[in-house]
Amino acid sequence: MAAMSSIHESALAYRGRRYLWVALALTAASVLAYAWHSPAVPPNGGTWLGYTLGTVAALLILLLLALGIRKRSYHSTLGTVSGWVSAHVYLGLALVVVATLHTGFHFGRNVHTLAYVLMCLVIALGIVGVVLYARYPARMSVNRQGRARAQLVEEVNDLNARALRVAQPLPAEFLAAVRSARDRLVLGGNAWTLLTGRDRSRVVLPGSDGASAPLANPFQATLIAWLGDRLARCQDGEVAPRIQSLLTLISAQRVAIERLKRDLAFQARLDAWLYLHVPLSFALLAALLAHVVSVFLYW
Repeated sequence: MAAMSSIHESALAYRGRRYLWVALALTAASVLAYAWHSPAVPPNGGTWLGYTLGTVAALLILLLLALGIRKRSYHSTLGTVSGWVSAHVYLGLALVVVATLHTGFHFGRNVHTLAYVLMCLVIALGIVGVVLYARYPARMSVNRQGRARAQLVEEVNDLNARALRVAQPLPAEFLAAVRSARDRLVLGGNAWTLLTGRDRSRVVLPGSDGASAPLANPFQATLIAWLGDRLARCQDGEVAPRIQSLLTLISAQRVAIERLKRDLAFQARLDAWLYLHVPLSFALLAALLAHVVSVFLYW
């Protein structure tokens, strides 16, 4: 993840922002040509300039889609990944201007406008992706503190095992509470839970009648509060230190769970972006083909 972050960060400044200047030049040339062009009919995609800009836009779309192929061609010598990402970002922004001028600002309920709308959505998501990859991989590295996700899970499980050992000599209600929290610990969840980093864990705590209904236990907060209450009321000089040790372990587990949940949330947000960006890109390609075919068949 840190490597992916560095790729995206270096891409924005790749070789003195070469592709930024290319994009600016392409944008300026398109705007000047559009301003200079004086067709006999209102500007539209059917004039010679409209066809020219449309061809350039179509080629840009194909070039931008090729990034996905290049990123997975690990042995390719066709440029660097940073260079491709840089071109992807800056030329994608230039594409908005080129494609808009190609339309002549004429829109309707047809496949041509559909292709344009899909293009705008893909580019908007691309901007979101730049922001995400500029933030989350670095934050994931800091959050993990040099460890893999499997090690974060192992830390949570290890603290569970240690808490059970400490609770063993204590009154039965403590062991029951710790076991309940362990059995009802939820590290994953549905898409929304992962994206928001929420913890839907629950716990059954002993009540006055010996048991109670499951309670929400986000990040072990309910169990920690219950242990703190038991510690405050404990008068036994031998039991109190054990409760304190148990409370310390569960508090450490809370930190570990929070770290793991953050890691899962960061990854889920990156994955969610891909699940939107990639299918929309293929939809754009399909709409572009339909647009081109319909132009040559019916215009």
